Amino acid sequence: MSRTTTETLQQSPTPLLFRRHSSGEVRNLASVSSSLLPAFGTAVGEGTLSLKKYVIAPYDRRYRWWQAFLVLLVVYSAWSSPFELAFKKVATGSLLPVDLIVDGFFGIDIILTFFVAYLDKSTYLLVDDHKKIAMRYVKHLWFPMDVASTLPFPVIYQIFTGGRRPRGEVFGFLNLLRLWRLRRVSELFSRLEKDTRFSYFWTRYFKLICVTLFAVHSAGCFYFWLATHHHISNDTWIGAIVPNFQERSIWLGYTYSMYWSIVTLTTVGYGDLHAVNTGEKVFNMLYMLFNIGLTAYLIGNMTNLIVHSAVRTFAMRDAVNEILRYGSKNRLPESLRDQMLAHVTLKFKTAELQQEEVLEGLPKAIRSSIAQHLFRKTVENTYLFKGISEDLLFQLVPEMKAEYFPPKVDIVIQNEISTDFYIVVSGAVDILTHKNGMDQFLSKLGPPDMFGEIGVILNIPQPFTVRSRRLSQVIRISHHHFKQLLQPINEDAKKILDNFLQNLKGLRKELLDEIPYITDILGDCTEVTTAAGGSDNSRLEEEARKKFFFYHLEGNSTAYTFPDTLPTRVVIHGYHPDDKIDEGENPGKLIHLPDTVEDLLKIAEKRFGKKGTSILMANGSQVEDLNALRENDHLYIQ
Repeated sequence: MSRTTTETLQQSPTPLLFRRHSSGEVRNLASVSSSLLPAFGTAVGEGTLSLKKYVIAPYDRRYRWWQAFLVLLVVYSAWSSPFELAFKKVATGSLLPVDLIVDGFFGIDIILTFFVAYLDKSTYLLVDDHKKIAMRYVKHLWFPMDVASTLPFPVIYQIFTGGRRPRGEVFGFLNLLRLWRLRRVSELFSRLEKDTRFSYFWTRYFKLICVTLFAVHSAGCFYFWLATHHHISNDTWIGAIVPNFQERSIWLGYTYSMYWSIVTLTTVGYGDLHAVNTGEKVFNMLYMLFNIGLTAYLIGNMTNLIVHSAVRTFAMRDAVNEILRYGSKNRLPESLRDQMLAHVTLKFKTAELQQEEVLEGLPKAIRSSIAQHLFRKTVENTYLFKGISEDLLFQLVPEMKAEYFPPKVDIVIQNEISTDFYIVVSGAVDILTHKNGMDQFLSKLGPPDMFGEIGVILNIPQPFTVRSRRLSQVIRISHHHFKQLLQPINEDAKKILDNFLQNLKGLRKELLDEIPYITDILGDCTEVTTAAGGSDNSRLEEEARKKFFFYHLEGNSTAYTFPDTLPTRVVIHGYHPDDKIDEGENPGKLIHLPDTVEDLLKIAEKRFGKKGTSILMANGSQVEDLNALRENDHLYIQ
């Protein structure tokens, strides 16, 4: 293949993806036809596509305007062709100059088509070779049909016969070839239905109206043509009512024709205009059979449009009814039913804002950019992530999922397993604790406060109930993703832990009192002063790091990493399980289970001040293998 041919075929398809404004700005990517998209694996360049001289790009803005102008002329042709068949006077009279001008424009379009590049269906590349463009158009059915629908046959006849007026019905039927141009209207509606700038409902609705009007107009004109060609004019559907109708006004005949066509199409059938001769009866039968199909087409399309617009409403009603039936069947309390209904209702109201549904089909890079735009500033202002690196922040934000909660809905429930923590983006939430069968208010949070992180980082059940005060948007991240992101970034892990400890020590006393075993988890502060060197704060942080991270020394630096699996937590007691001791006064000590029995006895000796020799379960059985213990087991040291 020569270099010229290669350059011709392998044109950069970049402009195929865009519609460019005259200023060069890219506009409305969604309006581009799928037929102009490049194939997978096609190299997409960044420059503007340069075609050969005198070659027009099919997506060129000026060429698109020309196509739109021709559609207006097609509308005229669709009206005039059946009209001129029924009323021959106008075909050679007042409408003849207009027809010649319209045919002239379509003749120009035939010439322009020889210079419009086309998309090769096998390679999906633009072809701008003049010879190939011409051969493709000439060999295609469109070329002879375009020529036949454009030639003014009555004028040509007059030229070759020395000015004689054309007689006979052949020229009227030849004019019907102009209806071939209706394919342009079909292509236009096909593009408009895919163009998101236009309402699909109204585009489709307008198309159905156009189809109906064309059917009514064509049937009325043909029916009038039958009356004009019957040998006895009074023995026709219109002649029986309007004698000498052929000598009357053209618009009178057209009005009667449209009246009959509409009445028949709508199956009203007043009976004032009815078929008289056999030919009219046959045409009536064919037209009514056609109307059955047309009516089914119209009703089917309108039903689909209406149902499509209300499908979300039906889905919401079904979901609400399911919630009501479920709540009634399981006898759920009224407050819980209200929360369920509020959540379902909000889900449908904010369907277009739900991130997972909107972003599901987008590439990862676009999803990440959107998340950065929406939530980055909120995450940056959160106390836990202040001072962390840009790399971790960039990785963290896309992992967060956005959710909406209506007012008075529980987002986190006290004592549930900690799997996620949340950041408030908008709205407000209340921090509550459940005491004596009642919810007690502790605090209020708003943007960009966090909640749930204490349970996640301390590896304990959630210490508080968090309830939305008003419509609130939050973003959440799971403990699993959080651990994966921090594992290779030691300095950021240390910074996050420092931020957490500082915030924890700054909490109000009533909040700290609700966190179970907080003293045991952070280290026994009463023993800090007995440690060799270091302040209370430094010892507290060091003990906390031992609880939260496995760390090891590498040279002169300390590296912090998360364990692959979280250590098992157990509660130890310094008395026999049969002893009658109030657990409310002596709840025990929460610890991370060590590797050996000896290490466990040493921890117990340190906690209770006495040396133990055996470990018992709550039922009195002796523990011999620590691997058999489960989370939150109670152990009794003897």
